[in-house]
Amino acid sequence: MIWIVAGLALWWGAHLFKRLAPGLRAGMGEGGKGLVALALVASVVLMVWGYRGSDWLGIAGADHIDLWYPPAFLTHVNNLLMLLALYLYAASGMKTRITRMIRHPQLTGFKTWAIAHLLVNGDLASVVMFGGLLAWAVVTVIVLNRTTARPALNPPAPLGKEIGAAVGAVVVMGAIGWVHNWLGVWPFG
Repeated sequence: MIWIVAGLALWWGAHLFKRLAPGLRAGMGEGGKGLVALALVASVVLMVWGYRGSDWLGIAGADHIDLWYPPAFLTHVNNLLMLLALYLYAASGMKTRITRMIRHPQLTGFKTWAIAHLLVNGDLASVVMFGGLLAWAVVTVIVLNRTTARPALNPPAPLGKEIGAAVGAVVVMGAIGWVHNWLGVWPFG
């Protein structure tokens, strides 16, 4: 569990560093981007290591402690939420119509992803990791809303971008499902 918490702390720190210590971050110049990126990669490695468990170097991952047993139908709810999360991420990059209504579509997609995973994982490690990432996304939205002005609305996107975002979400969902299956977790119920 310590590795998950360490990864979360590093994730939070790397992401919020620019907002909470802008002078220090600005003083690092362009080289600071590389350090932040390295910290983010390290945070993901620590969280995955702690979550999946590893006896590498004799250091074990998190013990599996069930807190509840999610019903099977939540797998389908999870998959719908995941599709929505992926669409929101794609929509953000393509500036589709939904980005006119949601101020932070990528972070909204991230929160949706975290909630979806909390629904289908009832163990302590999942609650700590996905709950910690959900809390980070909520805090980040609050910090961004307090420190940045609302941007001007994008013009309505053409239908092709809407379709592209939806198709892209389905394709990425399939790829993520394949990776989950490869890792030994069948995500489709």
